[in-house]
Amino acid sequence: MTVQQQEAIFWREVGEVGAAAFPTWLFLHWAIRDLRGVLSPSEGERGLTRVPWLTPVPAAGSGGLRLLFGILLVSLSTICVLTASAAPSTPTAGAQALEVIRKKHDLPALAVVVVKDGRICDRAAVGVRKSGESTPVTTNDVFHVGSCTKSMTATLTALLIEGGQLRWDTTIADVFPELKGKMDKQYEAVTIEQLLTHRGGVPGAPPTAAWKRAWEQKGTPTQQRREFIEAVLSQPPEAAPGTKMIYSNQGYAIIGAMLEKLSGTAWEALITERLFKPLHMDSAGFGPPGTIGAIDQPWGHTRKLLVTVPLQQDNPPAIAPAGRVHCSLDDLARFTLFHLQRGQTGGLLKSKTLDRLHTPPEGGDYACGWVVVKRSWAGGNALMHNGSNTMWYVVMWLAPERNFSVVVATNVAGSNAEQGCDEVAAAMIHQWLAK
Repeated sequence: MTVQQQEAIFWREVGEVGAAAFPTWLFLHWAIRDLRGVLSPSEGERGLTRVPWLTPVPAAGSGGLRLLFGILLVSLSTICVLTASAAPSTPTAGAQALEVIRKKHDLPALAVVVVKDGRICDRAAVGVRKSGESTPVTTNDVFHVGSCTKSMTATLTALLIEGGQLRWDTTIADVFPELKGKMDKQYEAVTIEQLLTHRGGVPGAPPTAAWKRAWEQKGTPTQQRREFIEAVLSQPPEAAPGTKMIYSNQGYAIIGAMLEKLSGTAWEALITERLFKPLHMDSAGFGPPGTIGAIDQPWGHTRKLLVTVPLQQDNPPAIAPAGRVHCSLDDLARFTLFHLQRGQTGGLLKSKTLDRLHTPPEGGDYACGWVVVKRSWAGGNALMHNGSNTMWYVVMWLAPERNFSVVVATNVAGSNAEQGCDEVAAAMIHQWLAK
């Protein structure tokens, strides 16, 4: 894959809001800087140590995922032992270590939660909710999780499959027979599983007119999604379905619309009732966290020239199933714990269903809402996903064989955010697993 293609993937993933609100060159600048971590050591980043037990290994069929899912470039000199923080007013040694990383990368806030052996065992949060203001973040604050939403939508899909409302091989035409003759014929046989693994041929970039219309947000979220996905499906696939992996927010919007049609319930209400409530993810919601104009939760931020600009914005509801959830890191950790439990999920999902969610197509490394890579520190396969709506950055790492997960978040986007979160993840893995 060429540098230009990788830049395009970066733009589609974290540039959705930016495409409408911020200069293109700024995001491409981030992409070019990030690409240094994708290249071989002789071509890539200078002055940083590539940690072999964290960095994703090359895999056939992965394409631009090396950029999309964050190369973990970690300076060994900054790896610190982090412990739980009780409150920002009385910082522990762990919070102080987190603060060193936050300041190094000039992040408004930085937070982490660790799960080990079935419980939350470590947490810390440092920094401020809004740049230019003094209100501190807390370990209970809510962060926007971006494309980590995809793993939640995939889990919701599995719940409906086990409930008999659809099958792994249910097709788009099965759910939307009324669109035959309106959608491109190649989409008719695309299955829900192909959409979950980004192998349905759905383009990585939305149709221009449909994307502009989505920003108008006319109608209910369900109506907005239906109008949006009809526009997507009316155009030819980017590739023949089933032939290649194309990371696509549009594909997950189609999944959300399919679940809405089958259940008769809006995706937001459906995922709340079927997933968030059973997992006691009580802080979970959609769009920018907190009250607009208030500082009762963290704000997102973007870098504009040399200024960090606080914002309360998000992508339109049309693509909510791909990336519009917010929640506390404790609640995100509860979600990862669910995926670590296998046969102990409280009856929500069978072990074989979780295994299917965690198994990528042959030759690839993107399963159903999860990237799957082998890691020695994980004792086998590690699961990960990250997310950004250009104003936040969150990353999840799970090691099912070690019954371990770590989630890290900051309320700004860009390469500094990614590197800072990677350093925290590395520190936690070192602290809890390198024994």
